[in-house]
Amino acid sequence: MNITDQPGAILGAIVEDFDHTTASDADVDRLKQAVYTKKIAVLKDQDLSPRQFLALGERLGRPETYYEPMYRHPEVPEVFVSSNVPENGRQIGVPKTGKFWHADYQFMPDPFGITLIHPQVVPEKNRGTYFIDMGRAWEQLPAELRKEVEDTRCRHSVRKYFKIRPHDVYRPISEIIEEIEAKTPAILRPTTFTHPLTGETVLYVSEGFTVGIESADGEPLDDELLRRLFEATGQLDQTFGHENIHLQGFEKGDLLVWDNRSLIHRARHTTTPEPTVSHRVTVHDTHKLHGGSHTS
Repeated sequence: MNITDQPGAILGAIVEDFDHTTASDADVDRLKQAVYTKKIAVLKDQDLSPRQFLALGERLGRPETYYEPMYRHPEVPEVFVSSNVPENGRQIGVPKTGKFWHADYQFMPDPFGITLIHPQVVPEKNRGTYFIDMGRAWEQLPAELRKEVEDTRCRHSVRKYFKIRPHDVYRPISEIIEEIEAKTPAILRPTTFTHPLTGETVLYVSEGFTVGIESADGEPLDDELLRRLFEATGQLDQTFGHENIHLQGFEKGDLLVWDNRSLIHRARHTTTPEPTVSHRVTVHDTHKLHGGSHTS
């Protein structure tokens, strides 16, 4: 296995000659270390069936099956499917997933540490996923803005971007919202926390899932503070030209592994979508989401 820095990019490592079936535990540890320090590892020349993909994920940790069944692969439920390509006239997975800034499972009680994506049908144009390193973004925030969010907590919810399921058709929207709130109630977490593997401070907010901010004693703070955080970190830049935004390209045979603690990401969709299919596996490593809230 050979690991090198991704050329010409602020994030990423290129991993060649990695085979999960023969890799030693030391190789797996090296791969995970690259994910934690370089944030994204691009595994080259991977051609894996859903079951093989899951087996690779199992080398990195304990897989988490997505809580909504319509996203699951019909034969390997631990594999999440994003697809706009029907199979035998049947929709497998969900199209146009993740078209907003977020960290996976940010709205759930126990988010996982590592996300893996294995593109199956790769667009000819407009391929790639946008990322922001929220550790680096925190370091670049103006000092006065960092002071304002010291000792605050943020509320995260799926409510804003929850996708209507087939069985929701004709249901009252109030009933659906009530179910969402009961099944996935909003979660409070420190606005910044210490990454348990790298020790860096991570700003844990996203335009997609972060819906409120409050003081240490539970007093709601003005939503304008959140908007300023989103703007300063690049999440409101619709041109995607902000210095914090990294476009990670990929080609057939690539498999992306990234640090779900410190990265937020956004799928790259266009108004004239091309055929695209991706498989996702998400895993818990041996550490909790964070090593404690951060105090400046």
